[in-house]
Order: sequence, then structure tokens, then C-alpha cells
Amino acid sequence: MRNTIKRHTDFLCTDNELCARSVYFIVRAKTAKVADDPKYGLTVTKKTFKHAVDRNRAKRLLRDWLRFNEKYLKSDYDYIFIARQPILDATRDAGREAMRKALNYIKKQKLEKSAK
Repeated sequence: MRNTIKRHTDFLCTDNELCARSVYFIVRAKTAKVADDPKYGLTVTKKTFKHAVDRNRAKRLLRDWLRFNEKYLKSDYDYIFIARQPILDATRDAGREAMRKALNYIKKQKLEKSAK
């Protein structure tokens, strides 16, 4: 499993970075600072999830889906996952499928961007 992003400045994204949206989360991909050490970060805010139990559940689900779809993560990118409210109602299979689709969409965006 990848290392996690810990510093606030590493979570900041610009508009020209790759992005994919799902019902359950938003994924942003940006070029890794260290090519040998790609990372991921989870953003689960108090504004969206009032109770700590809900925030912890959302993080647990995202981590599970990430482990399942790790083969779709590109080694030269850092990924930031922003949880959305419907994640609490997601099933394991639906979430894993949504994660796979989002990561494939980012991969497709990367290919289109490099072709230009």
C-alpha cells in the first residue's frame, strides 16, 4: 500500500490537474513530488460529516476501495480522495466499482492530455 499525504500543502490542487467525480467521492490526481514515492490522501471534512463515527466510516470505506483497486493507480501520481455524503450509504461492491471507473477515467484523461 502507498504512503499517505500528511502535510496540508500537499493536499492543495490547481484547476489544471486531473479530476474524476463519483457519487461517493471526488478524485484529484497530481504529479508526485517524489517519483519513487507516490502517495494518496483522504479528505473527510467535519462540514460534510458531522459525527466522528461517520468520518471514520468514510475513511475506512475509501481505504478498502483503494486496496482493492490499487492496480489502477499510476505510480507517477499522488491521489487525493474527497469523500461525499452518499458514501455512507454505499455498498462495498458499488464503491469498488465506482473507484475503478474513476481511476480509469483519470488514466484516460492522462492519455488524452499527453496526446495534445
